[in-house]
Amino acid sequence: MKAFVLHGVGDLRHEEYPLPQLEPGWALVKVLAAGICSSDVPRIFEKGTYHFPTIPGHEFSGRVEAVADEKDSRWVGKHVGVFPLIPCRNCPSCRQGQYETCSNYDYIGSRRDGGFADYTAVPVWNLVELPETVSDIQGALLEPAAVALHAVKRAEIFQGARVCVVGTGAIGLLAGQWARHLGAGHVIVKGRKEAKRPLVRQCGLEYMTRCSEGEEFDRVIEAVGSAQALEESLMLAAPGGRLVLMGNPDGSRTLSQDLYWRILRRQLTLTGTWNSSYGEEKSDWSAALGAMASGVLRTDIVVSHVMQGTELQRGLDIMKNKTEPFCKIVLKL
Repeated sequence: MKAFVLHGVGDLRHEEYPLPQLEPGWALVKVLAAGICSSDVPRIFEKGTYHFPTIPGHEFSGRVEAVADEKDSRWVGKHVGVFPLIPCRNCPSCRQGQYETCSNYDYIGSRRDGGFADYTAVPVWNLVELPETVSDIQGALLEPAAVALHAVKRAEIFQGARVCVVGTGAIGLLAGQWARHLGAGHVIVKGRKEAKRPLVRQCGLEYMTRCSEGEEFDRVIEAVGSAQALEESLMLAAPGGRLVLMGNPDGSRTLSQDLYWRILRRQLTLTGTWNSSYGEEKSDWSAALGAMASGVLRTDIVVSHVMQGTELQRGLDIMKNKTEPFCKIVLKL
């Protein structure tokens, strides 16, 4: 099969690669659509994966081509999304069904081969069947949609709450849609570029590039990962407010004494979020799939580019060097 294989930091090659071998309980998935996550950029160009060679890509959908066990044969031919985290099932978090905080997890696309390939191997347990009303591209966006929902749920939004999402990436716009759907009375997305205003409005959200003096929000969701975004988010939180940190940090963080005092004196609650809940009827993945199928969640709005599967390098270049405006780039295989 053909795959994009990372042989070292910055050394991504499109080449022939062995077809995955199936372990008991696993399935072979023909990849049909794969999203490029913002985390793929530093993973490929700066930090690397956990071993080399590795096929990156953790946001993808496809069709089940084969299974290792006869008991799983009903999956063959099914169109599926894929939960990329493979929990150990033994640690305290896993025993409580809180797989997203597993202490010994494996991960498709970083710790093992992922979806930037013709085929990939996936545990049957991680397969999510897609109804006919959900497209392959939507299926590839299930993971960011579930991650965004998880963050919004961590914000504990109440009816009529004033919410600000800092960040105009796909996951920020999805978080804004979720906040509105879960009862927020006023949702604003904060960004830096006027070019993003029409896109934010398409999502049914308000947009601002600068804060009005004294403007504050009950709930703030930081979806960038930069030091500047963290500081802005702290300044936007109202007394007694709650700040959810979702953006992957791009470096070390140091808070000034004034910002630290602000957390104390305004009695702010800071909470982290990572990944998404999975494996039960009310999981983030079940909710995301239902919202996509019903049209409540408009993932199509955040897709700025649909490229051929061979154009991964071009998509990465757009994201890394910002050679043109983008939101979510999806490869169609």
